Amino acid sequence: MSQPTDRLWGARFKSGPSAALAALSRCPERYFRLTPYDLAGSRAHARELQRAGLLDESETLRTLEALDRIGEDFAAGRLHPTLDDEDVHTFIERVLTERLGALGGKLRAGRSRNDQTANDLRLFLRDHARTITTEVLGLQQALVDQAEQHIESICPGFTHLQQAQPIVFAHHLLAHAQSMLRDVQRLVDWDARTALSPLGAAAMAGSAIARQPEHSAKEMGYTGPCENSIDAVASRDHVAEFLFVAGVVGGDILRAGGGVLLRRPPPPPGAGAPPRGGAPRGGGGPPAPRGPPPRGRAARRPRAP
Repeated sequence: MSQPTDRLWGARFKSGPSAALAALSRCPERYFRLTPYDLAGSRAHARELQRAGLLDESETLRTLEALDRIGEDFAAGRLHPTLDDEDVHTFIERVLTERLGALGGKLRAGRSRNDQTANDLRLFLRDHARTITTEVLGLQQALVDQAEQHIESICPGFTHLQQAQPIVFAHHLLAHAQSMLRDVQRLVDWDARTALSPLGAAAMAGSAIARQPEHSAKEMGYTGPCENSIDAVASRDHVAEFLFVAGVVGGDILRAGGGVLLRRPPPPPGAGAPPRGGAPRGGGGPPAPRGPPPRGRAARRPRAP
């Protein structure tokens, strides 16, 4: 066994876990991408502790300055988590305590890993939702700009991957722009439901110290705090909804790209794919059928008389 532990959960243990268990408990490296968001929550919580009287103005200022420097050092690549930092919360608390001494440990009061983790994830997803929204709006505008140049350009309209009716190319481009508008609306709608702060819910029953979560919520860009502390730390439906919306965005972009591929020039004669199960043939054979495979009764072979 290792030496006595100073981990957040280790107060009741006389010694730390084995090396194998410690490695298993440590978060993956990619988890530390949450560092900027955990720092944002820590800044808001420091101000909440000042409002509660646990930090004076000087202590709050020193804490905020130290958190800012940690963020700058992490972004510049001068600061990295160690193997003893099992998650982003431990990482930031360790560095803060190294730089501020006992003052750094005061930030632990009035909050829990539960509301910290929930808050970090919400901030992370909301930030990425804004990035996706900006990129989709840029792509949509590019489609509109191209459509304005092709109001009279005739092209084939496709159905079932086959040319069907002549259309103007602008109409085709604006069809994809229309679907991307709905993508943006979904992202905005998702963000409106997710814009509630879980900070202040603590483990799950609320905090006796952080009693004005509406202030910290505003500081982090939320519209307000979550209405129920248990729901704040336990629910993850906003994650599932984000994945759904992001999946729809990806599908719409893929469909737009597929439409471009359908309109590329046809290959030269004899350059088609080889027959199924055989080697490539020359160009003298008949072209492969282009229609969809037969289904139902039409697919049945006639019986011999």
